[in-house]
Amino acid sequence: MNLRDLKYLVALADHKHFGRAAAASFVSQPTLSTQIKKLEDELGVALVERAPRRVMLTPVGREVAERARKVIADVEQMAEIARRSQDPEAGTVRLGLFPTLGPYLLPHVVPRLRQRFPRLELLLIEEKTDQILQRLRDGRLDAGLLALPIHDDQLHVEVLFDEPFLLAVPQQHPMAEQDSLELGDLDNQHLLLLEEGHCLRDQALDVCHMAGADERDGFRATSLETLRQMVAAGVGITLLPVLAVQPPVPSSPDIHLLRFRGNPPHRQIAMVWRRSSAMGDFLKQLAAQFRSLPEQLLRPPQPAPSQDSRL
Repeated sequence: MNLRDLKYLVALADHKHFGRAAAASFVSQPTLSTQIKKLEDELGVALVERAPRRVMLTPVGREVAERARKVIADVEQMAEIARRSQDPEAGTVRLGLFPTLGPYLLPHVVPRLRQRFPRLELLLIEEKTDQILQRLRDGRLDAGLLALPIHDDQLHVEVLFDEPFLLAVPQQHPMAEQDSLELGDLDNQHLLLLEEGHCLRDQALDVCHMAGADERDGFRATSLETLRQMVAAGVGITLLPVLAVQPPVPSSPDIHLLRFRGNPPHRQIAMVWRRSSAMGDFLKQLAAQFRSLPEQLLRPPQPAPSQDSRL
């Protein structure tokens, strides 16, 4: 048994197809298939159920693949310890971000990261929260940017910042006559929300429950940009995180943004990584760069002055 064969098995577990697993492993399909068969012979058990159009791991195959992930991750950690002892700020970091954060946060942070860590290769992977957590546990990610709470004692949590929510309404909506609101003003309102699996959906539902609002029936968006377009089209109202309305994101003349007075609803963003990670000290330095966002980015943009005030 060798590390290469374990990697082949993990690739097959991920792709569930010999051809795709071989391509991901940069070997031919016959080579991968032969090595998997040799691994089965060595262990004396069937790891894979082979069918004409699909590949499934047997129960023991799934267990061996999960243990193989941990072995591979441990070996990679050994190499990382050696590499970072020579140059702590070099190497590769695989960072996961969820879709309603990554595109809006990264333009403000990546240039500073390049300047601060010029020898660092930052690989950014956009996935939903549950996938980021699974990849962290499997060792396929080094760290993740996630919204709290996270319930996993095996992960270290480094709180970064609180991101307030704004209410986005169409310009013709009655609420568009004001620039701010109380949470209770959402009572009996029906909000457009994202589909299942997005953490922003859960956060928005929490706000709805606190305010006495609920979800608009018959529609669930697949992305934050779809939500934005639905508001601009006059279909309904929604909550937007403040980074999603800051430049370089273009503003829409068809959307009016309202800030919440008092203690606004918000989500808390943190960087998380495995407590066993050899990169812990460096990841704290990386987290500090995300934590030091300019304060104005986490404040609602100022409303444009009305035509009358410019006269």
